[in-house]
Amino acid sequence: MRNDDRRERLRAALIDAAEATIAAEGLSALKARDLAKDVGCALGAIYTVFSDLDALILTVNLRTLALFERAITAVPIAPEREGIATPAERDAAVETLIRLAVAYLHFAASHPARWRALFQHRITHALPDWYLVEQVRLFRYIEAPLRVLRPDLAEDERALLARSLFSATHGLVSLGLDEKLMVLSEPVLRGQIEIVVGALGRGLAGE
Repeated sequence: MRNDDRRERLRAALIDAAEATIAAEGLSALKARDLAKDVGCALGAIYTVFSDLDALILTVNLRTLALFERAITAVPIAPEREGIATPAERDAAVETLIRLAVAYLHFAASHPARWRALFQHRITHALPDWYLVEQVRLFRYIEAPLRVLRPDLAEDERALLARSLFSATHGLVSLGLDEKLMVLSEPVLRGQIEIVVGALGRGLAGE
């Protein structure tokens, strides 16, 4: 087997093993020595395919983002249009925002360890471009209904607003699912998210 093939097989095995550990036990359970044992390689071999453990974790988190994207692509998205939207189109855009927020809640509740790993992981250097590109692309799902509700905004302003709406939703989900603070059942939390995101959406629509 060629060295490149061995390296790629090792890379895939490490990602799979790290992903399984994070999904089952959380980010704090991921240790390089245990990972090497799981895949049957020397400890130093990990760093022949990944620059450090941060790079491996980001790769696993990228898989989590892809899993989340598959979940939100099932959400019916209100079609965009040029010009001033009708009241019905604005209502549909608000409903899209609510559905996206509820899909985020459902994903977090269904994959708690993977979801927490996205935010628990801290690195000392800047995030790599390939990871930032995926983050930006996912925010466009929120920007689409905002384009209907606020066609007057410039692209950068709409992008910032999308991040603010996400932050509001993420705050609700984080607090609602945190067992140390104010854990709420998913149906109760869903109701609160529908109220808050609906109110924000209708406010943006000028209602």
